[in-house]
Amino acid sequence: MNVRHATQETPVGPFTTMVDDDGVVLASGWTADPETLRTLIHPTLRPTESAARTELGEITRAVAAYHGGDLTAVDVIPVAQRSGEFLEHAWRVLRKVPPGTTVTYRAFGELAGRPAATRAAASACARNAAALFVPCHRVIRTDGGMGGFRWGTDVKRWLIAHEE
Repeated sequence: MNVRHATQETPVGPFTTMVDDDGVVLASGWTADPETLRTLIHPTLRPTESAARTELGEITRAVAAYHGGDLTAVDVIPVAQRSGEFLEHAWRVLRKVPPGTTVTYRAFGELAGRPAATRAAASACARNAAALFVPCHRVIRTDGGMGGFRWGTDVKRWLIAHEE
């Protein structure tokens, strides 16, 4: 599998996306270090290396459009993540949480069909390799706190405010 990545500037710092031959996102996040992303990819999909590109066509345009205000621009971009059945289902559910909406970890567990699985819902967010495309930033604590976010709570806070 040939994998490539590109980094682009956003209002909250550099954002790198790693994609396969078909333009499917394998990993993404607010970092300029593609190795950080590569290690997040499930071993069955993880490439041994990734070729740097200046841009990734539709994907680069969608990321720029999202940060520029078109909050649904990334919704049509395909994503591939692997794990257990619940996590894969939970990631698909997250993609249906609309921009401008936040859900608690408990509510996310309910949406994913496991109302008592708050920890599993939090784990789905923590293990999400495709930030922004799988919008785990829309999941917050029951008390309204930000909760964790791999790319920092300042980025999470910015994303939530950007979507309001």
